[in-house]
Amino acid sequence: MDLRQFLLCLSLCTAFALSKPTEKKDRVHHEPQLSDKVHNDAQNFDYDHDAFLGAEEAKSFDQLTPEESKERLGKIVSKIDDDKDGFVTVDELKGWIKFAQKRWIHEDVERQWKGHDLNEDGLVSWEEYKNATYGYVLDDPDPDDGFNYKQMMVRDERRFKMADKDGDLIATKEEFTAFLHPEEYDYMKDIVVQETMEDIDKNADGFIDLEEYIGDMYSHDGNADEPEWVKTEREQFVEFRDKNRDGRMDKEETKDWILPSDYDHAEAEARHLVYESDQNKDGKLTKEEIVDKYDLFVGSQATDFGEALVRHDEF
Repeated sequence: MDLRQFLLCLSLCTAFALSKPTEKKDRVHHEPQLSDKVHNDAQNFDYDHDAFLGAEEAKSFDQLTPEESKERLGKIVSKIDDDKDGFVTVDELKGWIKFAQKRWIHEDVERQWKGHDLNEDGLVSWEEYKNATYGYVLDDPDPDDGFNYKQMMVRDERRFKMADKDGDLIATKEEFTAFLHPEEYDYMKDIVVQETMEDIDKNADGFIDLEEYIGDMYSHDGNADEPEWVKTEREQFVEFRDKNRDGRMDKEETKDWILPSDYDHAEAEARHLVYESDQNKDGKLTKEEIVDKYDLFVGSQATDFGEALVRHDEF
């Protein structure tokens, strides 16, 4: 599928979504839960396994013997120890947990990297990205699918420059990740807010008023009666979103809305894992301390079998 076909498909999907006026568009970027399982270590460590490895990877450990689980865990510990000083700190563990939970982002970047690093030098320049993404469509000044590719390209270039920390218009993989997933990086949050405001601010006055706020989420589509959730959103705007009560959201108010300061689940879990495994109570973990407590971090055939026995007994 080429770019035009993809964007046309996207347009149709958007139109279809807007044809369902009771559906709500959510622009808020929340930190996801680390696991959908209950965190109860007295019963099992399933939550900790999901948090430490990611749910899909955690399942693969359940098929391993305890010895195999310990071996693989030891290799993971070496990756977590960023500064290679032989210890795993809370911050290093927190970083790993965030990586494990966002593994899909890194997989997405790897897929896109292959299509944009055209000269295979391990970097993606703006020219490479522009040519791979827009290329031939820019040769047509009047595309018949209704999309303004030039405007889209200008927006992409602005975001690319923001992600490119050293300003050389050449992105490392980390900078390319920030470009593709800006909501994951603190230094990219202003561009997330700016793009959101440009999408919603229909009269281009630099603010989001109540009707623009509601109009982004809900289309009346000839229906005079608003669903209850729309009435609730109107109240939310007046009571909470518009903090200075001037009838509109500015940049900071928009940022507070779409990028809320959520509870840091990754840090809480990292502190929990260190507390439970830190035998000498020095506030950091050695590989031996982690492997000794391997069943807290990862599963195995033994833990899976043990949980099956518990379920059998309960039955």
